[in-house]
Amino acid sequence: MALNDSDTNNSDTPRPVIGLTTYLEQASTGVWNVPASFLPRVYFEAVNRAGGIAVLLPPQPVSPEIARQVLGGLDGLIVSGGKDIDPARYGQEPHESTDAPRHDRDAWEDALLQAAIDTETPFLGICRGLQVLNVALGGTLHQHLPDVIGSNRYNLGGGIFNVNRVSVAQESLLADALAGDDSVAVKSYHHQAIDQLADGLRVTARSDDGLVQAVELPDVPFGLAVQWHPEEDVDSDIRLFEALVQAAAQHATERARA
Repeated sequence: MALNDSDTNNSDTPRPVIGLTTYLEQASTGVWNVPASFLPRVYFEAVNRAGGIAVLLPPQPVSPEIARQVLGGLDGLIVSGGKDIDPARYGQEPHESTDAPRHDRDAWEDALLQAAIDTETPFLGICRGLQVLNVALGGTLHQHLPDVIGSNRYNLGGGIFNVNRVSVAQESLLADALAGDDSVAVKSYHHQAIDQLADGLRVTARSDDGLVQAVELPDVPFGLAVQWHPEEDVDSDIRLFEALVQAAAQHATERARA
């Protein structure tokens, strides 16, 4: 069971600190119109409600040493959704529908994920985060799903999340997080997906058209990524965030004992 408000307010157990990646966007507030670090509130509210402390991580110059230093101050990591990964990272030319590359974010999240894997820091990838994980480990992506499946069922546009059902592999980290459910309705907003699976990843959920909807990295205690947006469903199902927070709390305890 994850930490909740009553647990953390009435005990000496510290809340685990969860870092969430953000992205740079032009933002207007008052008289200002400037580039700013951005992440929808639902992400860090989900972490708070699951019993964690949310820390936002804006893209910035990075090296393996910097990434490990950042991870040293965290108990868990969430790689959030957002714009498409630069196809050059997986050896392809961009499709006409692919977003302009965000080189700063690609490099930042790649380094953070590699550091999380190296330090066995629990992590959860969400939408783009799943794709970053696959590409970071050597996999490739379908750049535009309507060309592959013939429909826009995963991206209706206009900020509207479509509901799709995915089948969950049993005896998996995902199944444990979902209390053994073998099927779950999820909210989708993506036009890309995993094509060639990276070595070392295990597929733990698919949709009825065969597309990969979740993967995990068995070589670490908690390494999970989903193609959907669980942050949009926390009022009815917060279990993925609870699972991450619980794993992060365990990681913090083990690190303190080392």
